[in-house]
Amino acid sequence: MSAFLPEPDSAALAPGLDDAAAFDRPETSAAPPVGRTAHLPRDRMFLLFMVMLVTAAGNTAMQSVMPSIGTALKVHDVWISLAYTWSALLWMICAPMWARQSDKRGRKAMMALGLVGFITSFALCGVIIWMGLNHWLAALPTLLLFALARSLYGGFGSAAPPAVQAYVASRTPRAQRTQSLSVISSSFGLGTAIGPALAPLLILPLVGLASPFLIFAAFAVLVLIALRVRLPNDDPAFAARGDVLTAPFSANSNAAQARAESDEEDMLAADAPRLKWSDRRLRPWLVAGLLGGHAQAAMQGIVGFLILDRLGLRGNPMGGAGPTSTVLMSGAIATLLAQWGLIPMLHLGPRNSCLWGMALAIGGVVLVALGSDLHSITLGYALSSLGFGLFRPGYTAGSSLAVTRAEQGQSAGIIAATNGAAYIFAPAAGVLLYNQSWWLGFAVIIALCVSVIILGITGMSRDDEMTEEAAR
Repeated sequence: MSAFLPEPDSAALAPGLDDAAAFDRPETSAAPPVGRTAHLPRDRMFLLFMVMLVTAAGNTAMQSVMPSIGTALKVHDVWISLAYTWSALLWMICAPMWARQSDKRGRKAMMALGLVGFITSFALCGVIIWMGLNHWLAALPTLLLFALARSLYGGFGSAAPPAVQAYVASRTPRAQRTQSLSVISSSFGLGTAIGPALAPLLILPLVGLASPFLIFAAFAVLVLIALRVRLPNDDPAFAARGDVLTAPFSANSNAAQARAESDEEDMLAADAPRLKWSDRRLRPWLVAGLLGGHAQAAMQGIVGFLILDRLGLRGNPMGGAGPTSTVLMSGAIATLLAQWGLIPMLHLGPRNSCLWGMALAIGGVVLVALGSDLHSITLGYALSSLGFGLFRPGYTAGSSLAVTRAEQGQSAGIIAATNGAAYIFAPAAGVLLYNQSWWLGFAVIIALCVSVIILGITGMSRDDEMTEEAAR
């Protein structure tokens, strides 16, 4: 919320920073128990950062090569989208469970479980894809086994992010906690930019398009070894819990916000009534999140296959990984530019961030739809990602400002579920519409964006009104 309330220094809304952190709360925290540390060394922070980074980078690298893999296997595009977005559903179901288990079984153990899930999933996916591309498996068994292997990541990989956040929060005093959690959470966004950049460089001659899966699995093995050797077992200095994040499919798919917690907040939250999805305060923001989130997810589902079609690469699947990586990387960088630069620089409030974000997204979608070369598609996708990068923090902060301080935790959980829901069916639905008619797919995306603008004008509270309400 800090980017949306008037402050002398115009504090930035950093990705992963809690939008509710600007509420007027005491800046002091109770001293840690005697004999326990309140400081997290830099080498351990780097290790925790790498746990988050490798999973986000691996997933977006996967997105870069999957359209080419589907073409090489001669599988219909929509089945490729369904195969790797299936894990998003499992992530939504399992992530809250693992977040609760991290308090009981230990944060280090849950981090290790998440990395083992990632390593196993990516290694199996790489082997299965390699066997399919070399005709040792038919296309249908390849796709079914791939989806099964991906389920290991959705089911177990989701254990790591909330455990990392809880580990950091439980060892950091409140004065430093927000900054530390912001650094950790930003690794998801950074990973989505690194993954597409590395993907074409990791395609090896003998392994081909399966290479990124196997290499990122190897990276994760190194991180797991370092985690086991270098990270101490749980001995928290402060009470803390981890937030549930959505599966990393884009730079702003990190749905939950890292919260700076206090004992006072825990007591307030315990007294708060159950927050419903139908709550009239949240309703316009959540509807906007669903509509805009589905537009973005459909766009991400389509773009890889559009590149193959527009650049005439259906007959050369290996040549499609590089251009797809370039486009996805431009989108990730544009998203980070919006969240790290434009929002704090322009002092955009939640409503204006949503409206301007959707307007820019529409312009970018039109450019992509009409683009006939790599330059125009890259420019259009970057512009649309810039718009979605403005929209996502806007509606997240609007949802946070709409409820009380005691309801912030419940609101964050609802927002996480809303963001994750978009990645279950929207990518495959977008590809299905695109295959029916390219203009139909993009028309639906534009219609979703326009509906958010209409909702913002007619249903969302003005930024000045929300600021005054939050100040009270």
